[in-house]
Amino acid sequence: MTTRLALVGDRSPHVRSHVRIPKLLAALRARDHIDLDAYWIPTDEVDEETIAGFDGVWLLPGSPYRSEEGALTAVRTARERGIPFLGTCGGFQHALLEFARDVCGMTTAQHGETNPTSDDVLIVPLACSLAGHEASVRVEPNSLAGRLLGTTRTVERYFCGYGLAPSRLEALRAGGMHFTGWDEEGDVRVAELPEHPFFLITLFQPELADAHPMVRAFALAASSSRAGRS
Repeated sequence: MTTRLALVGDRSPHVRSHVRIPKLLAALRARDHIDLDAYWIPTDEVDEETIAGFDGVWLLPGSPYRSEEGALTAVRTARERGIPFLGTCGGFQHALLEFARDVCGMTTAQHGETNPTSDDVLIVPLACSLAGHEASVRVEPNSLAGRLLGTTRTVERYFCGYGLAPSRLEALRAGGMHFTGWDEEGDVRVAELPEHPFFLITLFQPELADAHPMVRAFALAASSSRAGRS
């Protein structure tokens, strides 16, 4: 059976990851013999029932999105229904925002890119923008990220300027979010939900690498999800 992936994001030829992802998925089809069909879903066309019909959901970079609510709906649907989920860059930020609001009760939490004057900003400008940069990431060896990477340190590519406010980390951790990757200054770069079949979010963009184990693992998890539902 063909595995159906929802690529949630406002597709643009000016977003590097949007250009690269179709090539990466084609390489997975050829190398790992995964029968994949990928469907691009703009954030302003997201609804829960549509997302629920997919075997995997990838919330892509490219924020601010046309519809923040659409991006959050994609995250919530995948999280609640056990659909394999990958969120990168803007996907990382909005997955944390959804979790803060819907799980941790932080209902007024905001993204600083779209609501910079709010008194309740969860996602804040980074002290130094990572747009176009590479940086090292330390990962917990027994985490999903650590197992996939097979190392406790990696160098990853970024194109972002926002991340989690450090003051909010403990509240999200108390709600069940596991933070498993950090930069050299101790700021969070990877998070996951261990009770979920596959829920992995990264502030960096693994799709900017030619063959990243996280992208492959996401595709395989979606394929297994499809097989389990067939």
